[in-house]
Amino acid sequence: MNKKRERVGAEMRVLLDGERTSDAAVDLPHELMFLEVETALPKLSPLPVSGGSGDDMFLFSSTASLDAVFRPRRAEGTDDVHVMVVGMADGGIHLSIYNSFVIGTVRHSPRGDGVFQLCGHDSHPESANHMLLLRPQKGDGTALYLVAMHLSFLEHSSINLSLMASKTTALQNLLRYLKQTQSHMVSEWKSTRELPGRFMAGVKDDLKKLPNGDMTIVQALYHTVVTGHVFPPVKEWLVDTIGDRGHKRWEKAVVSGLTSLRGLVHENFIPALERCGVILSRLLGVARFHGSDERIGFDEGQINKLMGIVSCLMMVAHRVLTSVMDELEHFNAFSIWLRLEIDKQGSPTVSEELTEKEAAMDHPRVLIYIQHYLDGSPLAPFFDEVTKEDYTKGEELVEPGISLLDLLDKQLQEQAAGRSFIEVLPRVDFLLNFLASRANCVLKGIAEAQKEGVRFGQATKVSTGRKIWKHDFHMSRPTKKDGSSGVFVATVPEDDKHKVYIFRSRVPADNGGAGPASTACGIGLPQGVTIVDFKFLDDRYLMVLCSQNEEPRSVVVRIAYQSARIPYEEYAVGQCPSMLDLDGTGNEGFTSCYAFSSMSGFAPIQMEVQRASKLRGEMPARVCLLGRDRALYKIYALPEDTEQGRSQ
Repeated sequence: MNKKRERVGAEMRVLLDGERTSDAAVDLPHELMFLEVETALPKLSPLPVSGGSGDDMFLFSSTASLDAVFRPRRAEGTDDVHVMVVGMADGGIHLSIYNSFVIGTVRHSPRGDGVFQLCGHDSHPESANHMLLLRPQKGDGTALYLVAMHLSFLEHSSINLSLMASKTTALQNLLRYLKQTQSHMVSEWKSTRELPGRFMAGVKDDLKKLPNGDMTIVQALYHTVVTGHVFPPVKEWLVDTIGDRGHKRWEKAVVSGLTSLRGLVHENFIPALERCGVILSRLLGVARFHGSDERIGFDEGQINKLMGIVSCLMMVAHRVLTSVMDELEHFNAFSIWLRLEIDKQGSPTVSEELTEKEAAMDHPRVLIYIQHYLDGSPLAPFFDEVTKEDYTKGEELVEPGISLLDLLDKQLQEQAAGRSFIEVLPRVDFLLNFLASRANCVLKGIAEAQKEGVRFGQATKVSTGRKIWKHDFHMSRPTKKDGSSGVFVATVPEDDKHKVYIFRSRVPADNGGAGPASTACGIGLPQGVTIVDFKFLDDRYLMVLCSQNEEPRSVVVRIAYQSARIPYEEYAVGQCPSMLDLDGTGNEGFTSCYAFSSMSGFAPIQMEVQRASKLRGEMPARVCLLGRDRALYKIYALPEDTEQGRSQ
């Protein structure tokens, strides 16, 4: 023990020694902000395959799928905000964060009228500007519009936005998990009532025909337990309808259903609610940190209301768990008595063994089960169906600023006392739907707050007066001087596929307003060479895939498009800039050619380029070529000198 304490003390001294830990300094506020408390909680258990509903029926049915949905955030990516931009057919631009947190759809028309579709997008991790290339839905195809979309939330709240997006995404997934768990819980509860209900329905009509008036099955069995006398319809029902086989089915249906319900509440429902509470506490901290002065899309009151609903669900879950365990205990005594009574009524004489079993019977529990559980269930207020009118009335009741937890507690007390109560309030599905609707309001508020920070700059028209066949564009790294970025657009006309035009523009860093494309140039390939495809590789090189008409081979031409040797000149919209013709030898000083001599019978029609990467080991810059059959593709590594131009 002493040695262990000395070792721990030594480790603490090393960590506290500033000289020896200078290369691993810890930002304590940052670490506390992104501390993953959920990893200390037990993992959520998979749900059964059968019994669910909707599109998420199989999503939470395996450990692998649960790990994929509820994966913790990596420590090295906590400061990153990944924005996904999707162009819609109707001209809308759909924005989301981390592929899951939806900001919404924005629209922009560079000319003030008409529908413009997104046909290109590029950005740089160090800039809050995203460059969009828009194409008129109705037009002659001769013009594109370059627009800067400035996302101010990336500058003002990138860290908190990362935290909010990850936590709200986890909250959404937990609500889906809770909804599926609730479907399973209702299914298991119904399975404990259906078969016994069918058994008892067969004797109810016979009991009504007795001379003493309308008698229920509860009264008849209670009478049998207390007096030992069995009414003839009950005796016939016990021996002929239920019997040994029916008793086993009854016992299996109730015990398996209640056991599964207990497991769902204890292993799935309550742990998910605990995780919701942890996430909401983090969002409450964010709301308190920003206060009411800053626009983040939600406030402390909204989160407190969500936490109140979670507390109500937690109360209901524990009530359900207690009721299930009580019902299991009492049903066990009732099942033993029912088995004994079937044997007694089915045999002409009462054996000594049956007498001993009857003497050891727990009659109080049997009577309690018959009185409170047989024809009704204490779980009905939590899982039974209600009318739409009651649903609407309940929603109107909980909307004002009253304590939902106090209201629910009072209604449960009224229900336990046998008095009238608001039947919809304890329902698990009602509380879950109410929680989901309030959570969606918070998510919508966050999205609206972020959408207000989306601004579009001045559009730049890119056109040479000729119909555009293909295009590509690239946003370079912002400069250290003023933070502006260079944007380059390359186009190839449809009627002349051996020329490529490059347009150069600059985008300021502050307001996202794109200035006009001030300069442009044209590069002509040698005669007999046709452009197949082209892509920007990085801040220096444009890769052009060409085919030679005289020889059945393909080459990739690397053009240093920012070289001082390229004669950029002032750009006039609708006019072709001056052309610089290449001789095909690569002696211009800014071009290089790569021929693929081993491509026998392989004719590429499409090209993709990838920069050099160190994410999974050393990977050089690569060119991927897709064959004419669209089934075969080949990947080639570019020479190392190409990698020198990649963005660092």
